[in-house]
Amino acid sequence: MANLLPQKNKVKVLITGSNGFLAKNLRVHLSERTDVEVICFTRKQSAEQLISLLDGVDFIFHLAGVNRPENVEEFEQGNVDLTRSLCSAIEESARPIPLIYSSSIQAELDNPYGNSKREAEDVLLQLFKNTDSPVYISRLANVFGKWCKPNYNSAVATFCHNISQGLSVQINDPSSLIRLVYVDDVVHRFISIMDEAVVDQHYFTIEPQYEITVGTLVNKLNSFKESRESLIVEHVGTGLNRALYSTYLSYLKPEQFAYDLVKHEDPRGVFSEMLKTKSSGQVSYFTAHPSITRGGHYHHTKNEKFLVVKGEALFKFRHVITDEFYELKVSGVKPRVVETVPGWTHDITNVGNDEMIVMLWANEVFDKNAPDTYAKPL
Repeated sequence: MANLLPQKNKVKVLITGSNGFLAKNLRVHLSERTDVEVICFTRKQSAEQLISLLDGVDFIFHLAGVNRPENVEEFEQGNVDLTRSLCSAIEESARPIPLIYSSSIQAELDNPYGNSKREAEDVLLQLFKNTDSPVYISRLANVFGKWCKPNYNSAVATFCHNISQGLSVQINDPSSLIRLVYVDDVVHRFISIMDEAVVDQHYFTIEPQYEITVGTLVNKLNSFKESRESLIVEHVGTGLNRALYSTYLSYLKPEQFAYDLVKHEDPRGVFSEMLKTKSSGQVSYFTAHPSITRGGHYHHTKNEKFLVVKGEALFKFRHVITDEFYELKVSGVKPRVVETVPGWTHDITNVGNDEMIVMLWANEVFDKNAPDTYAKPL
């Protein structure tokens, strides 16, 4: 079906619950676009204002809701009554307005919160029948990510906050499974529906969804904190680990943004390890004063990559069996990686007039009990 959004310079979007966790993330993503204008509706505004706020609106993200009320009656007021008011305002506008509703997997259960979310869904489905306004509903699992309020409705937020701030974490059942979706995945899916704005089916899911035990979750978060001491970085480049690591970092206070490394210093210069990985080696750096030579050893298996970022260096290599010799000069002016090759003894000399600074990657974490490093000066 063709796109239902009007073809104009800017799409006008209304977000209810615009100060909430999900809405904050959505607003930032939408602010990165020049073709979207956002109108906000917060709990400080009355439902009667919805009629005027809908003037010219092309799409609605209905994210407002109540999940931790002081009394049960607030479920009905915050989830069902507000949805009715929004639907009435849409009907009064006399034009179909596509809408996404953030429901909950609790709608599948028989409890006051779940019942109120399911009833709100029914109100929206009736709106579609009455007005042809496209309605999209996502029964969200536990959403986690930056800016989620700890000690409220997200175990991930609570654990991230407490662990990052050195507070205790209470776990009732470590084997309990929780289903998670990452806020960026939710936002990307919401925006893609806004851009397509086609009627296919009312219910949609967020992918990927993750399942993890509470105990495993806490262990992962603790490993993120401990990495500053051990320097061992987890596999945080993809999937759930990537999302959890990003979320954990978002709970650090500004004074926690930096941390110190151990610096080893001698007359030659300094050496410091920056990070270590479980399967991809480690990164470090060293300096050398003019005329200083470092190295003078070989490896059987270990590989190293050197990058001179400042100064001038002379690399020398000699084959441990054939005595074949090779040397080359590199400079920080022109980035160039120099690799050590197993079976070749090697060293590096600062041949410039200033301090030399070199980045170093090794394909394995240094093990003092099996260093695979054998002295053999050139």
